Amino acid sequence: MNPVIVDVREPSEYVRGHVAGALNIPPAAIMAGAKELAGVEKDAEIVLYCVSGSRSNASMHILSSHGFSNLKNGINAQQVAAKYDLEIVL
Repeated sequence: MNPVIVDVREPSEYVRGHVAGALNIPPAAIMAGAKELAGVEKDAEIVLYCVSGSRSNASMHILSSHGFSNLKNGINAQQVAAKYDLEIVL
């Protein structure tokens, strides 16, 4: 099963380029319950990224408190695209 890729940057950053297929869920939306992940199994692999890995790391902790258990910090779009053989959409 393919991982769920989550770009935790703000929408204005997301539109300037993101991993193909990535969901854009900023930290504020994650803190509010991440409704975009409502249909995702709690043990599904979720890869989060931002620019430096800081926001994605914080978001991982929040998602963990919501019951998600298979979380990975992808650091940034370039690293996620390379690791999972995905394109960056500009």
